[in-house]
Amino acid sequence: MSDTRMSNNGQHDFLAELACMADFLEAAFADLTPQARAEDGAGGSFSPIEHIWHLADLEQQGFSERIRRLLAEDEPELEDFAGARIAREGRYKERSWAQGIAAFRSARNANLERLRGLDAAQWQRRGTQQGVGPMALCDLPGLMAEHDASHRDEIDQWLRWHGERIDAD
Repeated sequence: MSDTRMSNNGQHDFLAELACMADFLEAAFADLTPQARAEDGAGGSFSPIEHIWHLADLEQQGFSERIRRLLAEDEPELEDFAGARIAREGRYKERSWAQGIAAFRSARNANLERLRGLDAAQWQRRGTQQGVGPMALCDLPGLMAEHDASHRDEIDQWLRWHGERIDAD
């Protein structure tokens, strides 16, 4: 991972962009029925509710834990987040949509607040992420943004696929 440092303004703007993901999720799926929100995407990809709960769990169990450990421990070995297994075990389709959005928004905001409060030395705290390799805390927002972008793409694909299916009926 990189050791790049961004200006305070650049950092603030980047973290503000990460804060918009919950709004994106709400807007993307706002007009869907509860049944449609549980509908798998093409090839069995995540349904909208599975996206919501996966992101909430990753934010709470993955990113929050990585921030905590990088700040508290010297050179921690950080486990990968087993998203597919956690999704299966979590039975996301049986969960509340509103609670999922609220859980993601709350966890993301808490993580961003914690990141905003870091000093320069804390941003450079290092560890090793399973499946990623050596990383510093300053790398985490970039990893969060990459993960958000992949879900935005999957959601856009789901919406196109779902729209095509409705138009075909």
